Amino acid sequence: MNWTIPELLQFSGGYWGACALHAGVKLDLFSALADGARGHEAVAQRCGLDARATAMLLDALAAIGLLEKTADSYTLTPFAADYLVRSASGYLGHIIMHHHHLMESWAKLPDAVRSGAPVRGSVSHGAGEEVRESFLMGMFNLASQLAPQIAARLDLAGRRRLLDLGGGPGTYAVHFCLKNPELAATVYDLPTSREFAEKIVARFGLTERVAFHAGDFDADAVPAGFDVAWLSHILHGEGEEGCRSILSKGVAALDPGGVLLVQEFILNDAKDGPVFPALFSLNMLVGTAQGRSYSERELVEMMTGAGLKDVRRLPAELPNGAGIMIGEKR
Repeated sequence: MNWTIPELLQFSGGYWGACALHAGVKLDLFSALADGARGHEAVAQRCGLDARATAMLLDALAAIGLLEKTADSYTLTPFAADYLVRSASGYLGHIIMHHHHLMESWAKLPDAVRSGAPVRGSVSHGAGEEVRESFLMGMFNLASQLAPQIAARLDLAGRRRLLDLGGGPGTYAVHFCLKNPELAATVYDLPTSREFAEKIVARFGLTERVAFHAGDFDADAVPAGFDVAWLSHILHGEGEEGCRSILSKGVAALDPGGVLLVQEFILNDAKDGPVFPALFSLNMLVGTAQGRSYSERELVEMMTGAGLKDVRRLPAELPNGAGIMIGEKR
């Protein structure tokens, strides 16, 4: 990429727009406009905010195209109505708030690079209720965009039992079962995920086919007897030793001939791209002791070492440099 000075400076200050979006979601301004146009004073009163400051934030949200302003009133754009109103079925506020909770640690990236140690506490299972909900339901927000596409592409014909290892709210397990009527699934995750997973499973009417098994894949045994294991975005939270341990447990959970699938943000073998996996490694630096993004070569080597054969990357075009690796148990 051939940078220009204006592009560099716009990139440097790009977080301003993100912060305005985060504030609008956190303060629930979009929901305040769900039933029609309002002036800034009415929005401020409904949300318990300062009127002058609310007008400034509403104007900024209009400027970036999430609201429309007519005279002194604001209305939602159709996109905002679909995805930023809390009661909307497509609400994406959870993942936006998860991004908001990450920002403080990103500001401390120089400290993490100096020390090689994380600079934030947990933003997932060990966090407070609001932060944990943002993480788990944010994962649901993201997976809901991809899981139906991935389920349609994966050939699971003849498979009967799927293990969604570290499956959080169970979004992938749900969509794999929706696509494959003869498939049953077990979501294995920490006990703090149970409430969220059971609500999602019930929402899709799959309580008879998708079960939740509480456990810690770092410390506990993993149930066995599966012919598919799905590991989505859990390896990047671990160093190589942790990845090998998790993969070995996933392989041990499979019957002979079972397949293990790994979804991750995958670096090229030089580790200088694509952009998102490279930046995501820094997100793991500020938040975990050993986590990072891995290259395709590294994933192949670790999966092969765990007891899989014919390890390869599936030809799936996924956003943000994500990819799916597959291998069969020897």
